[in-house]
Amino acid sequence: MKNLESMEQFAQLRDGEKTIFMFSANWCGDCRFIEPVLPEIEAKFNEFTFIHVDRDQFIDLCQQVDVYGIPSFIAYENGKELGRFVSKDRKTQEEIEGFISGLK
Repeated sequence: MKNLESMEQFAQLRDGEKTIFMFSANWCGDCRFIEPVLPEIEAKFNEFTFIHVDRDQFIDLCQQVDVYGIPSFIAYENGKELGRFVSKDRKTQEEIEGFISGLK
């Protein structure tokens, strides 16, 4: 999963093809919990580009898109939000895959 590098990159990706932004942080235990399954999820849903957003590095972006709990996922295509899986609760592989399946 590539890391978000700038606000300009966020806007470009948001306004382009199907992209899922995963908001996370190094210190987040629930984020670390799902890390091992992320490559499998990415492979299963390869029509999406997956981008990791470091919550601490992009705190203004998190506020802008109403992400207050992590890990959280927001999907966009052509500038339109397709859906979001945003909460402070730990997420399972099945829940994440269910969210992404519901976007299609």
